[in-house]
Formats: sequence, structure tokens, C-alpha cells
Amino acid sequence: MSMYFELDDETLWNPSNGAGRLFMRQLEVFEAEVGLPSGIGQGRYWGDPDTLEVDPVLYARFVNGLVAQHRRTGHQVVLAISEGFVATAVVLAWRAGIELVTPELEADDERCRFDVQIPASPRSTPTAVMDALQDRARELDRWMAR
Repeated sequence: MSMYFELDDETLWNPSNGAGRLFMRQLEVFEAEVGLPSGIGQGRYWGDPDTLEVDPVLYARFVNGLVAQHRRTGHQVVLAISEGFVATAVVLAWRAGIELVTPELEADDERCRFDVQIPASPRSTPTAVMDALQDRARELDRWMAR
């Protein structure tokens, strides 16, 4: 058995039910953390819990907010917990043709990062976090069936 994440008539991802359920449960957590709806839910196939539609407008807002939040943190535990989910969400965005926006951090933003790790990690700069995320997303893209 498997699930289908679809945009119009295109399947963006066809994970096993276990991977799909885990992603959907994590999606609820990150919707609450980011404060935005993801735009992923039951679509035209009401009654089929294994087919989920991706609303590209809502998903674009959500995934850009998710990436921005991920980029701002310097806490290694938060990064470790979230990196796999965020990378998976990024792959879905790529496949949906959604452009990810990563605005430059201003000097004040650097000082106001939340969940900062003490002592600081050498990898916790926003650029290093984004580089690691991009690498992980490219790796996952090869493993995420369509």
C-alpha cells in the first residue's frame, strides 16, 4: 500500500503508507510551529485517505516559512530534529515547481536568531544551515518515489 501526494494530475511523491503517515503527522507539528497551513490535505478523492492534494499557493507560503524558520535557528538539536522533514518538504516544493525564497539575513536578524545553541556550533550560520538542507534535499530527491 502507498499514498499519493498530488498536484492536479501529477504525482509529486508516492511513499509507503508508513512514510506518508509519518510525514503527515510531522506536517501537523510544523504547521503549528510555523503558524501557517501547509495546503496538503484531502482533495478531489474524498474518502480515499491515501490520496492527498497539494495546494500550490498555500504550500508555497508554508514551505518558504518553514525554510526561513529552519535557516534562522542555530540550535543543533532543533536542526537535527527538523532537517529531514524540512528537506522532504523542499523536495515536494521543487517537484511542484515552487520557487523557494531565501532572503538575505540582515545584521539585526543574525543577532535575533531563536533557539541558539550554547556553546555555538561552527555549522550554525544561516548559510551553512541552508547548504546542509540543500544537500539533504538533493539526496532525498533520489529516494522519493513518484
